[in-house]
Amino acid sequence: MAGGIGSRLWPSSRSSHPKQFIDILGIGKSLLQMTYDRFLSVCPKENIYVVTNSAYSEIIHKQLPDLEKHQIMTEPVGRNTAPCIAYASYKIKKEDEKANIIVSPSDHAILKEEEFTKVIETSLEAVSSDEKLITIGIKPHKPETGYGYIQFLHGSKGEIKKVKTFTEKPNLELAEKFVESGEYVWNSGIFIWNVKSIVKAFENYLPEMAEIFESGDYSYYTKHEDSFIKNAYSMCKNISIDYGIMEKATNVYVVLGNFGWSDLGSWSSVHELRKKDKSQNVLEGNIQSYDTKNSIIRAFDEKLVVVQGLEDYLVVDSKDVLLICKKGDDSMIKEFAKDSKRKWGNKYL
Repeated sequence: MAGGIGSRLWPSSRSSHPKQFIDILGIGKSLLQMTYDRFLSVCPKENIYVVTNSAYSEIIHKQLPDLEKHQIMTEPVGRNTAPCIAYASYKIKKEDEKANIIVSPSDHAILKEEEFTKVIETSLEAVSSDEKLITIGIKPHKPETGYGYIQFLHGSKGEIKKVKTFTEKPNLELAEKFVESGEYVWNSGIFIWNVKSIVKAFENYLPEMAEIFESGDYSYYTKHEDSFIKNAYSMCKNISIDYGIMEKATNVYVVLGNFGWSDLGSWSSVHELRKKDKSQNVLEGNIQSYDTKNSIIRAFDEKLVVVQGLEDYLVVDSKDVLLICKKGDDSMIKEFAKDSKRKWGNKYL
């Protein structure tokens, strides 16, 4: 899935070039390219599909030149994750009615890729022989309010545990209780299932959406696919796979993962993962820092940036926006972008 905007990483992430297409970790590859490479160990390249907004198809062609045109599936408008997953599932079903499917965001970081592969292989083995809908859960190391939480039945034996409840982005007090209990994990947004199982789930819990995408069977892999999808999305409601299916289904399971996962949803999470200097600063560009600690300073286009006396700050100097704010105020970044839109339109988005 590669259609998000990544507004919490503004102004580096823009609506015209969002975070999944950026080398946000400074390793020479975008997050999309890292995700693609990661899945080559479990899936041949001809079986990798990217669902994205139609505005980003050319960027994806450029960053992933090995993909054929039919592997880049474009949405005319964002309708959250349920229509995105339905589109891919029904298209894959036409090609292979026994296919196992891994659904993954394109903008997450995985530091321990061998461990990640083991978790994926365990999940694939489980769904190939049973009607399980599996999500990958991450053991929380702090009470994070920006993630969804999954409660699993603590008596579940083995690596695959029955899910009891989903809770979407709790407040701090509730998140603290979840972490203390040891019964909750973060919802990574990575799902594994067999195509028959997810199609059946759509039929049971989102029947109108199932009917829409089932009716497009004639169009998939043909010249009629784009026109069908434009019409289909105009009829789809905006709903996530979590709300639409995972919170309602009785055959949902979680496999716990410990592979250095981050959704890179904020500048603070970027700071956690990036290489830092002795003062815990992430410096990118021509930077001179003095008496500066625990900060992110990013600048490009050969501009020299000199900072002094900053602690826990974010300084991002892009082509047309200079952002200077407290690093920990992650929720404010979206507000800054929204205020920019209200005052200047889409000029700086």
